[in-house]
Amino acid sequence: MSYSIVYSSRTGNTALLAQTIRDTLPASDCVYFGAPDAKALAADTIYAGFWTDKGTCDEQIAQFLQSLSGQKVFLFGTAGFGGAPAYFEQILNRVRENLPETTELIGSYMCQGKMPAAVRARYEAMEDNPRRAAMIENFDRALSHPDAQDLDALANAVRR
Repeated sequence: MSYSIVYSSRTGNTALLAQTIRDTLPASDCVYFGAPDAKALAADTIYAGFWTDKGTCDEQIAQFLQSLSGQKVFLFGTAGFGGAPAYFEQILNRVRENLPETTELIGSYMCQGKMPAAVRARYEAMEDNPRRAAMIENFDRALSHPDAQDLDALANAVRR
């Protein structure tokens, strides 16, 4: 089984997930590893990684997913907000909408990812209220992610 790992990573979180997949799978079967590129389309299976942008994948990955035809696909991604599997599932459902009917989704994985310090500064500048406090708490909780447990869970999902 040949595979490609294609990903977009704004803060390095999704790149870390992509590297974990690369370390998990046989190197000899890897056709392509990197940013979206037509070279990746030669593989039987595509591992497609994204960072969450407005509740779905970023535009670069969306366009790549729409170009697929006949491959098996495993989606993986990170989101600054996390902790709720239902939230991750909503994101994955939106990302799946980019897959052509000719593809076969074989799995998916999402975890929380740390955000840039500028995001926390923006939250701190907001009016003090319970929503602001929850956003800052989430930011602080995300700082350690993706962590070893996240990466182990991803590797296990890929092996299945």
